[in-house]
Amino acid sequence: MAKRKIAVIGVGKIAQDQHLPVIDKSEHFELAATVSTRGIGHNGVPVFKTPGELYAAMPEVDLVSVCTPPGIRHQYVREALEAGKDVMMEKPPTTTICELDDLVAQAKRLDRVLFQTWHSQYNAAVDRTRELLAEQGVASVRIDWRESVRKWHPGQDWVWEPGGFGVCDPGINALSIFTKVMPFPVFVQSSRLTFPKNRQTPVDVEIAFKSGEPHQPQMSAGFNWLEESGEIWTIRFETQSGDVLKLEKGGTVLRVDDAVVVQNPSEEYEGIYERFAALLERHESDVDAAPLRLMADVFLLGARENGPAFEW
Repeated sequence: MAKRKIAVIGVGKIAQDQHLPVIDKSEHFELAATVSTRGIGHNGVPVFKTPGELYAAMPEVDLVSVCTPPGIRHQYVREALEAGKDVMMEKPPTTTICELDDLVAQAKRLDRVLFQTWHSQYNAAVDRTRELLAEQGVASVRIDWRESVRKWHPGQDWVWEPGGFGVCDPGINALSIFTKVMPFPVFVQSSRLTFPKNRQTPVDVEIAFKSGEPHQPQMSAGFNWLEESGEIWTIRFETQSGDVLKLEKGGTVLRVDDAVVVQNPSEEYEGIYERFAALLERHESDVDAAPLRLMADVFLLGARENGPAFEW
């Protein structure tokens, strides 16, 4: 079967580290072009400054992967849908829920495939955790998601601007796992967001969750963007059966009572492109808004605190 030609719109760090290498080795896709305001290409494919230039020059390319910062994603995805393209979106999908709802409606109206990715969900350890929690119930949850903004977003000032999400940009990965594995709906009870005094988005967030369950499990999360000792991407569950489950390394490792039961190399981006290929075969869309809605409630209910200035 011939590979499908796909263009990547937005060639920043995540596209260069993940999307382009995964497309290179994919059995389903072949890179046809990139769109980069900085003129960044890959393996000699055509490079365009704007999506409109791509669509005019290469109308035969009917798939795009939109990897821009979230602030301009709604515009670019809407433009792609209206140009007759099927679309994959990086996370977080848009800066607002209304924008995401609009894209879902537009994709349905235009009969295009829209796939909104949550790459951290694509791990066997996450799937096994979901099964165990469904069997054993949940007594408590603690999420700790800590990393260095200087490592993961070096010099990228957009993350500190309104709509850039701040530490909630990586934190939403944790919520994408959380909303997938929990056997019942969860809600934000309260949150505290600490903003550097010279920035517009938070550097540290603490969240308390609640549910409608009679036993009211204790659930909380902490995100921090100034962790220089290495990444801490861990979710710890206590089940009603008494087991302790720990999802570690961003959801790639599962420990049950300290014994490793699932440990796979990270192939999250391979997983999302496999999923996109399957959706295209069935001409189906897949958009999960739950992590974005939960994160929006973190901001809606957030008590703001000012912290020290942040400088690169």
